[in-house]
Amino acid sequence: MRPSYREEPCKSALNRVKGMGFDWSLNPYMGCVHRCTFCYVRAFERRADRPSDDRYGLSIRVKTNVVDVLRRELARRTWERETVAIGAATDPYQPAEGHYRLTRGCLEALAEAHSPFSIITRGPMIVRDVDVLVEAARRAKVSVTFSIPTLDEEVWQKTEPSTAHPRQRLRALKRLVDAGIRASVGMAPILPGISDRPEQLEEVVRAAREAGACGVWANLLFLRPGTREHFLDHLASDWPDELERYERLYRRRAYLGEEEAKPLRQLVSELAKEHAVRDRRRVRLEPEPPVAAEQLALPV
Repeated sequence: MRPSYREEPCKSALNRVKGMGFDWSLNPYMGCVHRCTFCYVRAFERRADRPSDDRYGLSIRVKTNVVDVLRRELARRTWERETVAIGAATDPYQPAEGHYRLTRGCLEALAEAHSPFSIITRGPMIVRDVDVLVEAARRAKVSVTFSIPTLDEEVWQKTEPSTAHPRQRLRALKRLVDAGIRASVGMAPILPGISDRPEQLEEVVRAAREAGACGVWANLLFLRPGTREHFLDHLASDWPDELERYERLYRRRAYLGEEEAKPLRQLVSELAKEHAVRDRRRVRLEPEPPVAAEQLALPV
């Protein structure tokens, strides 16, 4: 089924976030046509009494006025230019962006306000906005993370059914890095017994290095109610031999403990060091230092 699009204005653009590595989130769209089986947003949809099963991603809310609302919020005297994370709840470069261009408008607004931001995406469409990203990076801290959990064809096709091929994302990453944008790879979620073999992890790390990634990090799958039921249903169909393992691992918890997570993160960190994954940009865009008040004073 094709997704439907609901054009609805929003009252606010920025959402205050607590307990995360960023202060504010921004999502020009709600709902995501990528429909990844492991998407953690399904848990929030269930809590809001909205579909978290196969219907998720079939109805996309388009915040038609989000750019204007964002400009007003950034113009407030109380705005302290804290970091804004774009794409925490839905991909800002899903196909709708090609028509509505709301993400681009938001980036332009953030650049004009000299406000730092980060983006996480699976969408190669981001290369369209290299010009805005470059201008923004000259004014504030800007970073992009491409979500690439695996390069395994079977795993990608079964768990990320409507996303661009992971190697397309890597080509987009290279375009951004060549332009001076700090872009990294997030290997998340890694699926125990499915995409966590050392050779699978190394394949992603090696490809990230070849594309020029400034860094790479990894995290394991977590399953909250809403995501859990949907993922396990697909697991039973796609990898039935793994179902018992997952029911055991996630029986009383949504997150795996350090005994499972730490070795995986450590392995990815070691692979990153082995393959020299680090910031090797030839062009490094840095924000211009702020002008001090005394520098603006006219000579007597």
